[in-house]
Amino acid sequence: MLLGPTVMTGNDVDSAKKNFQSGVGNVVEMTLKDQGLTKFNALAAKSFGQTSPTNEVAIVLDSIVQSNPAFQSANFSGPVQISGNFSTSEAEDLAKLINYGALPVKLEQQTARSVSPTLGQDQLNAGIAAGIIGLLLVAIYMLVFYRVLGLVVILGLLLSGMAIYSLVTFLGQSISLTLTLAGVTGIIVSVGVTVDSYIVYYERLKDEVRAGSTVRASVDRAFTRSFRTIVAADLVSLLGAAVLYLIAIGSVRGFAFYLGLSTILDLLVAYFFMHPLVSILARNPRLVSMPGVGIGAGLDAREAVA
Repeated sequence: MLLGPTVMTGNDVDSAKKNFQSGVGNVVEMTLKDQGLTKFNALAAKSFGQTSPTNEVAIVLDSIVQSNPAFQSANFSGPVQISGNFSTSEAEDLAKLINYGALPVKLEQQTARSVSPTLGQDQLNAGIAAGIIGLLLVAIYMLVFYRVLGLVVILGLLLSGMAIYSLVTFLGQSISLTLTLAGVTGIIVSVGVTVDSYIVYYERLKDEVRAGSTVRASVDRAFTRSFRTIVAADLVSLLGAAVLYLIAIGSVRGFAFYLGLSTILDLLVAYFFMHPLVSILARNPRLVSMPGVGIGAGLDAREAVA
């Protein structure tokens, strides 16, 4: 295609936006400034009725023709409509190009680096490895501090991990969701939120037992009082993830998505797994009073009884 001289620039455009018109489809409506409309009408009067490509106007950015619509009229009095079987994303991109194509920006190469194509995968693997190491350290700490109750934490984390893996697999097949390094970071951060839920419950249970109640009588009362705190803490985390997802772009949205997903799973696991399992364990007198590793030892109340 042989291009003619430049008749208009982006400075002649007031605004451009995508619109949908019945019977036509996605279009771009371009509003011109007064001098721009005068130039455009002069070009339209000259080109309308000519054979292609003489009747076309080229929209050029960085010396590349982005679109070349044909004139459908010799005179325009309002917004100029650009059509051409655009998809929604194509119309949006063309509108953005027209809006911002006149910005006086010139890119110059300052530095150049050669990056291995496996770098991203290596970073993802390193993030997963760091997450596994962190989980192992958390598991050891919970076993040392809460003894047999620490097993409940480990089982809950494994259950949450399997649920996240299942959801990621399902969403990956249905909407092509991918697990990125930012997503792994969000999951790792959510482990702290999850473990906090167990600690809040166990510390409340410890207070009830130390007050003289049996372990079996304390589990329900402790859970009722601690769950309000767990919900409040998780809602704060969930609200932060939601706001971050709405205002952020790129990989940060992946971090926010997985943090929010893991936080929701934490509430479900706490209600449907943590409390029921602790209630079952508390009914076993041997597990409650077992020296060194029992529930009483984990709650630092060795005189506790089932």
